[in-house]
Amino acid sequence: MFFCKSIKIHSFEMGLFFRAGEFRGLLDPGTHWYFDPLDRVNVEVVSRRLPFLQHEKLDLIVKSGDLKGHAQVFDLEDGQRALVWIDGRFSRIFAPGQYAYWTDQRAVRVEVVDVRRPRFEHEELKVIARTPSAREQLDMGAVNRGCVGVLFLDGRFSEILEPGPWAFWKGVADVRVVEVDLREVTLDVTGQEIMSADKVTLRLNAVATYHVIDPRQAVCATDDYKQALYREAQLVLRAVVGARELDSLLVDKEAVASEAAALLAPRAEGLGLRVSALGIRDLILPGDMKNLMNKVTEAKKAAEANLITRREETAALRSQANSAKLLVDNPMLMRLRELEVLEKVVATGKLSVILGEKGLADRVVNLI
Repeated sequence: MFFCKSIKIHSFEMGLFFRAGEFRGLLDPGTHWYFDPLDRVNVEVVSRRLPFLQHEKLDLIVKSGDLKGHAQVFDLEDGQRALVWIDGRFSRIFAPGQYAYWTDQRAVRVEVVDVRRPRFEHEELKVIARTPSAREQLDMGAVNRGCVGVLFLDGRFSEILEPGPWAFWKGVADVRVVEVDLREVTLDVTGQEIMSADKVTLRLNAVATYHVIDPRQAVCATDDYKQALYREAQLVLRAVVGARELDSLLVDKEAVASEAAALLAPRAEGLGLRVSALGIRDLILPGDMKNLMNKVTEAKKAAEANLITRREETAALRSQANSAKLLVDNPMLMRLRELEVLEKVVATGKLSVILGEKGLADRVVNLI
């Protein structure tokens, strides 16, 4: 027949029947004939293998009620989003709007969430975050190990985020996460020129060890708490070193470091930090001062060496005097001493005797 038309709808398809632009109903699988002399009938065949029914006139199709038993409809308001799983696998996040999905071909699960609370928390966040729709709908990031995140919503402090991934809905609030490292950090205070109390200019290198105890205070008290602590350490070292003379600085650097640490501690706590240690690594003197100190040291060492020499000579003389007095008071010891000397002379294998006055010759002969 010239004005009759047919259309074949497969078992996995559904027909959307329109007449004169108005939706008239659904066509089930099979072959359908219709009379259309004025060409006002239009049938759109859609696949139910695609989970969602997408059509520019979806609202009209939903209002007709013909989808009942074939598809499930959900309508998202501005403060809502939908998480969709298809066949047990996460598919995508749906923005506000009206949607319909077929119920007889694929296993579809829809979870509607309220986005009026900006932070998005879900047990399957890692899986959801890998999808393109998540990147469109969510601001995502992660707090590294050993750190915390200081969260600000619309410019106001909200909470402290523990290590791990985080996500916030876009457009709900102005989100800013500042990561703060809670681990111990070493701060080098180098190349600082300071004048001591006796007007000697020296260069000082120090090192401070600290960690963050109040992340919120560290972020809110200053724009850069590391730089702020560096400046405070410089001022404290200037105050302590400037009140001491050079000799005192060189003799007891530990006392200087302890005093500086005691002054720095309350200032660091005001920044949300705790200073664990402060030490002076180097005290560098000007070139002419180095030469002068070397000369002073050399003179001191020479005087100490001379004093030691004199002490040894005095001790040797005192020992000789004591020995001589002992030999005079004990003739037998003198005799033994003479025999020891003679034994050493005879042991050489050669004896040369030079005689002088008669009495000395007789004594030597008697000894032999």
